[in-house]
Amino acid sequence: MFLFTLIRKIISGILLLAVVIPLFLLGSTWKAGGKSSITSGDVIVVMGAAQYDGRPSEALEPRVIEAARIFNRGFAQSIITVGARAPGDRTTEALASRNWLIAHGISGEKIVALSQGRDTLVSTQRYVAEMKKRSFKNVIIVTDPYHCLRAVTMAKDLGVNSSCSPVRTGPNASTHSNFRY
Repeated sequence: MFLFTLIRKIISGILLLAVVIPLFLLGSTWKAGGKSSITSGDVIVVMGAAQYDGRPSEALEPRVIEAARIFNRGFAQSIITVGARAPGDRTTEALASRNWLIAHGISGEKIVALSQGRDTLVSTQRYVAEMKKRSFKNVIIVTDPYHCLRAVTMAKDLGVNSSCSPVRTGPNASTHSNFRY
């Protein structure tokens, strides 16, 4: 009887953890995506997303719009765009973002395009290396709301102070029901 009770308690504990941990992570991500944690920074980083022959996609365009908005409000003095090219592309996500920002009134001298990184980790490693080279310590990351927690955590893990300014429009804005994150 003792063994049966012990096994039942162990199985109950495992099942409890299997439910509680995912719910906690989902709640943390949802909470981070629902609010802007923006503070002034040395640089704004626009995380990459698809581009179509040099034109930002419906996921990338809200990111460059948000970056332009906070840049023009004086939150940072420079911008880094990140993102490589997908197979078959003629240009990169970083260059598509840079070109859009220039076309919308931001000086090219204020923008660095880093055309590496097809995922969050590689993009973060690349822009953090660039920040350290320029002695920048604080970054404002512009990305989708439910990507903020992961992007900010990776930046902090690599030694930079980070905040997030989530997009306000587009298919991945928090105003839409979006559970894929």
